[in-house]
Amino acid sequence: MSDSGRETEAKFYVWDLERIQSFLQRANARLVQARVLEKNLRFDLPDGSLRAGRRVLRLRYDTEARLTYKGENKNTRGVLSREEIEFVVGDFENAKKFLEALGYRQIFYYEKYRTTYELDKILIMLDELPYGNFVELEGETDETIEALSKKINLNWDATIERSYSALFADVQKNMNLSFRDLSFDNFAGMKVDATNLGVKVADQ
Repeated sequence: MSDSGRETEAKFYVWDLERIQSFLQRANARLVQARVLEKNLRFDLPDGSLRAGRRVLRLRYDTEARLTYKGENKNTRGVLSREEIEFVVGDFENAKKFLEALGYRQIFYYEKYRTTYELDKILIMLDELPYGNFVELEGETDETIEALSKKINLNWDATIERSYSALFADVQKNMNLSFRDLSFDNFAGMKVDATNLGVKVADQ
């Protein structure tokens, strides 16, 4: 998230995450966060008004617990920009109980491994999800994000406008899945490709 309180990012589905990481290391990109497992809980009100308004309330745990609010997306040429408010909370379980006491309910659980680098003032998130690998680029402007995507050899026309939860909904429908959690255990031994996700491969 930038100092302006807005998240501006582009997302790509990739086959070869190791190639991209090797490029970043050769380019002397700064390692911001080594590979870590994230556990994410999304919440909504009983009437579903947050999701209907394309807003997000999330409680995440990786190296620490963080509470995040994201406003509605604005899409500019594949780059998504939205208001983001995020802060660290001292206790993950108590934060969950706090949200539930206010009337919010958990609607989705998902896991991913994330490694974060910085290059040319852009954050590069290498994400490993149960259904595939992704790269997220987060910066101040559309132009700087697009410039770095070209440096990494990612096809700009393959940017993804949907969230990881929306992609999961597509996978559930396309593969006729009954489970509701996006966890590595649920996807163990399962092969998911770009067709199942409804996306283009950005590093072909």
